[in-house]
Amino acid sequence: MKTIDMLRNLLLIAIIAFLVACSSDDPEIESEEEVITDVTLTFTEVDESGAALSTSFDVLASDPEGLELGSSPTIGSITLEAGKRYLLEIELYNSIEDEDITEEILEEDDEHQFYFLGSAFVGTPVLTYVYDDEDGDGNPIGLRGFLTVAESPAVNNAQFRLVLRHDLNKGFPGANNPNFENFVNAGGETDLDIIFPLIITGN
Repeated sequence: MKTIDMLRNLLLIAIIAFLVACSSDDPEIESEEEVITDVTLTFTEVDESGAALSTSFDVLASDPEGLELGSSPTIGSITLEAGKRYLLEIELYNSIEDEDITEEILEEDDEHQFYFLGSAFVGTPVLTYVYDDEDGDGNPIGLRGFLTVAESPAVNNAQFRLVLRHDLNKGFPGANNPNFENFVNAGGETDLDIIFPLIITGN
């Protein structure tokens, strides 16, 4: 009888140990990178008060497999005029899942931030960018901002690199700089990293 009880107890212990092991092996759910198939940059020439001076125009980038995943992106060129100021608004979309990524960024605004990099923003910059939106903690997002083109830029062609970071530490030193080249040091992942050709006219 004691042998039966002992076997029963051992079996019970084995079952409990198995269940605990299985539960501990369950994978943790991590935040996934956004799949972005379409990016729309909308430019509107504005005055110093932000009032529109002309009709808006769009510059598009797309890849049916995702701009970070596909191998054949279509990327338009950005043409801006020297000495002008523009409102830049960004919209993102995932055509694979029919998802408005712009809305997702707004819902999780404390986890997302755009950076504006490339040769257009370094050295004696052709472009200067200022954020015009912020999350609930007062940190920048980058879906909306203002671009100022240099009066007499040294070059007429440059690269406009757009980076979207996800789940970064916005409190990291320098992270609130729209041209922060060391953005990886603030942690997080890259949802988007594309380069638009930039053309400056009227110089």
